[in-house]
Amino acid sequence: MCQTQKKAGSQALPNKPKRLTDTNLLLLITIVVFLVMYIGAMIFLKKGFLKPQTFFNILNANAALIITSCGMSLVMITGGIDISVGGVVALVSMSCAVYLDYHGGSVFASLLIALGIGLAFGAVQGFLVAYLDIQPFIVSLAGMFFARGMTTIVHTAPFNVANEGFAALKDTRINVPGLGTVNKLGKYINAYVEIGVIVAVLVVIILFCILKWTKAGRNFYAVGGSRQSALMLGINVKKTRFLAHLLCGLLAGIGGYVYFLHVGSGSASHAMGMEMNAIASSIIGGTLLTGGVGNIAGTFVGVLSLSTIQNIVSSIGLDQAWWTGITVAAMLCLFLVVQSMIMARKKKRV
Repeated sequence: MCQTQKKAGSQALPNKPKRLTDTNLLLLITIVVFLVMYIGAMIFLKKGFLKPQTFFNILNANAALIITSCGMSLVMITGGIDISVGGVVALVSMSCAVYLDYHGGSVFASLLIALGIGLAFGAVQGFLVAYLDIQPFIVSLAGMFFARGMTTIVHTAPFNVANEGFAALKDTRINVPGLGTVNKLGKYINAYVEIGVIVAVLVVIILFCILKWTKAGRNFYAVGGSRQSALMLGINVKKTRFLAHLLCGLLAGIGGYVYFLHVGSGSASHAMGMEMNAIASSIIGGTLLTGGVGNIAGTFVGVLSLSTIQNIVSSIGLDQAWWTGITVAAMLCLFLVVQSMIMARKKKRV
């Protein structure tokens, strides 16, 4: 009877609430900060923030950055970094532009060129980092210089692409029903997104599922958390790091083509600083530079937050470039401080 009472008593005890993981906590903070910024802009600034198309324009302008930031997050989760993505995007844009305009190429073949360039950079850099154990920063720095140099070799002068098939694809708009606005003439204008936004959303969903529910995703986190522990668990660390860089290169190729679709031109100056924006978006989204913690959904919100703060600064009349840089730096420092506090809490808990 005593055992029965003990059993009944233990069942009556309330379950302890689950502790938020570091990844989910950082994601929650990112979402809250973004909502506060955007809702605050809607209330105090208005100036178009009340129109749904303003939000869709943020997505249209940053679809390529979303894709490359997702690839950056994969590498950062494993404890690495890749600063060549901006150069790869520029090389993809210029190569596809020259192929379409000067060689009469097809849109499908140009897409294959973009994927091939991305995979080549990802495979070479992944091999050097994973199997030759060279520092990721040095390898990707060399990759960035090489990509920028090759972009100039492919073609020097910037130009717009006149290929009819590409122009038709570039001008394709996907209407978002029910979210249009009425202009001053009383005409209803549909809200829309570009094709690149659909691609970016699909990339976010696929990578989110991979990281959350697949063995490869768990391996990324394990390797980033501790390579030694990952080896003891039987994880192929070299293969995992190689795969992360390969996927990052592939996503840079896809992002490059989405960027190309958005701008419709080739130029050696395209995507300048995109690698830094990708790193910043990943950090704002909750990906730790030390590895082992990160979330693709957070990276997506991180890109939106970065673009929103830039739009807010521009809306209040601070159009000078340095104001944008200052606000982004302040925002980045804020999230780095939050991350350091979370890491300190984690060490204390351990």
